[in-house]
Amino acid sequence: MRSPSTSPARRTLRRAERRSRRRPVLVVASLAIGALATAGFTTAAPAAEAQASGTLGGFTLASYHTASFDTTAASVSASAAEEAMTDASTAVAAATTVAADIAASGLDIGTADTTVDTAALETAVEQLERAQALPAMYSEEFAEAVTAETATVAEETQSLRGMLDAALALKAQREAEERARKEAEEKARQEAEAAAAAAAAAAKKPSGSGSGSSPAPRPVYATGGAVGGTSPADAQATARGMIGGYGWGDDQFACLVSLWHKESGWNYQAYNRSSGAFGIPQALPGSKMGSAGADWQTNPATQISWGLGYIAGRYGSPCGAWGHSQSVGWY
Repeated sequence: MRSPSTSPARRTLRRAERRSRRRPVLVVASLAIGALATAGFTTAAPAAEAQASGTLGGFTLASYHTASFDTTAASVSASAAEEAMTDASTAVAAATTVAADIAASGLDIGTADTTVDTAALETAVEQLERAQALPAMYSEEFAEAVTAETATVAEETQSLRGMLDAALALKAQREAEERARKEAEEKARQEAEAAAAAAAAAAKKPSGSGSGSSPAPRPVYATGGAVGGTSPADAQATARGMIGGYGWGDDQFACLVSLWHKESGWNYQAYNRSSGAFGIPQALPGSKMGSAGADWQTNPATQISWGLGYIAGRYGSPCGAWGHSQSVGWY
């Protein structure tokens, strides 16, 4: 793509060069039009006076011969002029169309100059139309001037059209990326809702029904624990004190006890060598728990705090997480 800051300047320089090369020819042709008109007027007047007086005043009339007229050359010249004007009309229409398309798109195409100046071409066409009364050699020069201006307009039009096409392609690409992002988010949302629904259904399933494997929690409560300690009993006591903040009761605590007993045995140092999961909630990786506190590697309370937030955000409740774990083997 051309640089927006230099493209209009380059077009102006090229147009100026072309005009400077054509200027001598157009000046000569314009002078020729004036000369022919003047000659016709000055020769007609003496002849009329002489005829009115009945004398030629001693002048001897030269014999008059009708000039030969090359009809083939005139036909070629007329055809070239017609073709030049047709091409010019097409170029002006294309320039008008691309400017309208750019305005309608509302896009930034990379340049502030979003129109094509066709004034010089239109002037050249007008001069060619007037030059049809001149000899073929002059008419051809004007036709060449129109052709050159047409090429300039067509080049600028093509450049703007290319910039517009590039801007439209970029817009389409961004819209496609945005659609893909929204579709991915919607798919993830639907999957999460389906998983939560399945977990809730599994948690409500009566004990002993189905295939015989019951998803109902069978909590292994540790006794004698104290809030703030590091033993499994201490960790359960800490968790029991925290779940009230989420509005959960004993039924949810039973699911939580079963879930984390299965995951880590409530051992804050538990480490899964195959997956890399760590701690009581078996965070993967364990460093995720750093969002709850810098002491996530040594403090059961920090691990529990992170784990409860994760369960609430993804499954809604410990029983939801427990049901999912029973269905697929992980939570």
